[in-house]
Amino acid sequence: MDSNGRAGSESLVAHQVEERPEDGESRSREDARPRPETVIDNPVDSSPEDDRVAALLEHSLDVSVLASAVEAQQAADAADTLEALDESEAADILEEMEVENAADALSHMVAPLAVSVLEDLASEDAGYAARLLAEMPADDAADLLQFASEEVMDAILSAMPVRSRAILEKLIAFDPESAGGLMNPAVLEVGESLTVREAVAVIRDSDPDAETQNVYVIDDSSRLAGILDFRRLVISRADDLIADICERHVEAIPPELDREEVALEFEKYEYTALPVVDQNQNLLGVITVDDVLESIRAEGTEDAQKMVGAGGEEMVFSSIPDKLRSRIPWLVVNLVTSFVAAVVVLNFEDLISEIAVLAVLMPVIANQSGNAGQQSLAVTLRGIVLGQVRTRVATALLVRESLVGAINGLLAGILVAIVLGLVAMVNGTDIWKIGIVIAISMTFSLTIGTFTGTALPLLMRRFGVDPATASTIFLTMVTDSLSFFIFLGMASMLSSWIIVAAW
Repeated sequence: MDSNGRAGSESLVAHQVEERPEDGESRSREDARPRPETVIDNPVDSSPEDDRVAALLEHSLDVSVLASAVEAQQAADAADTLEALDESEAADILEEMEVENAADALSHMVAPLAVSVLEDLASEDAGYAARLLAEMPADDAADLLQFASEEVMDAILSAMPVRSRAILEKLIAFDPESAGGLMNPAVLEVGESLTVREAVAVIRDSDPDAETQNVYVIDDSSRLAGILDFRRLVISRADDLIADICERHVEAIPPELDREEVALEFEKYEYTALPVVDQNQNLLGVITVDDVLESIRAEGTEDAQKMVGAGGEEMVFSSIPDKLRSRIPWLVVNLVTSFVAAVVVLNFEDLISEIAVLAVLMPVIANQSGNAGQQSLAVTLRGIVLGQVRTRVATALLVRESLVGAINGLLAGILVAIVLGLVAMVNGTDIWKIGIVIAISMTFSLTIGTFTGTALPLLMRRFGVDPATASTIFLTMVTDSLSFFIFLGMASMLSSWIIVAAW
């Protein structure tokens, strides 16, 4: 038995020794094969394709030549090239490109320009425009259609296949500022009754893109039943049921959730993707982190425009009628609120005519008060967006900002008083007395400015209004009128004490 054992052992060793040269030769052959060269590019630098396009744009060349060069660019760079052309030229270039590449470039363009190009294409051939949108991710296509005119939208949708049209119509129905407006309905999903082998076949046939990280599991009623990551799928046995290996605790959001809330959830819990479900737990789509990043950028620019009374949807390339419609109403409101400050000044007309230097110093106080209010407004809005301002801390925030305003007002007022004191020493007047008045007035004015800049967005949020909406207009009304009233009122009370030589 020992001899048989040794013989078996020797035979195994001999077999291994015999195989080693062959293995070595195999590895040598593999090592001898040419390997692809590694290329590392800096995305900030222009690529050879970008340089070629730039050179072609300097000359008048055939559209097909330029289209071929643009097609060789990355989609984002191709979009930049198309944005540099006028609408008709960009449309001509897209028509010469492969549909898939053209759709990719169009989806990366700035929305208003992309819509203009799309409308130009639709006017010539609605079927081609429909094919472009059908090649895009459904959420990108829906975004463009929501910006387009109803006539163009109807023409494109009617030229689409029934299934694509149904998907886009469902997406367009959602508020673009909600989770439903952000989600992509193209979700990688498998049934919970499948085995791992069957699920892999389904995934392979669906050809998921590189951004797909999870597989969503649905039951027989198409309701979300679980989630499965690719690692778990790979290490599971082929005959395991998906129902047995998927994670049953799934975090999902409703389609009506505001996009700001969606962004906060992604930031707070560091999600890379979140499924969207309706009230019956039916899987509607998925929101990825890149969708949220785009939403954050859009929300930031929208809030900046709303603060000054420009329409939140207005773009750089919006038409003149659209710009007028979004701006004129708030300009009228601003005109009305400006009269409040004018009425305050009018009531002190006699005082100003007697002490003319007051008219010189009034804008100084109003400007300081307004700027202090803007600082508090910006900080408070940022805190609201980041979810840092809660009801229980609102009072403390108001007190803190008011205290900062009082201290800054006192320091600025003292500085102005010193300057006026020096002027009084030079020209021998009593203008230093106005310096004392302005120091006191600026302390109160900046306190009110910071208090208002903090309280205004908090009140607007309390009443369900976007805190950024025209907040600057109302803040300016309060700071201008009250700073004028405080300064001129105090000067009026002390007018018998103030003696100013002629200026």
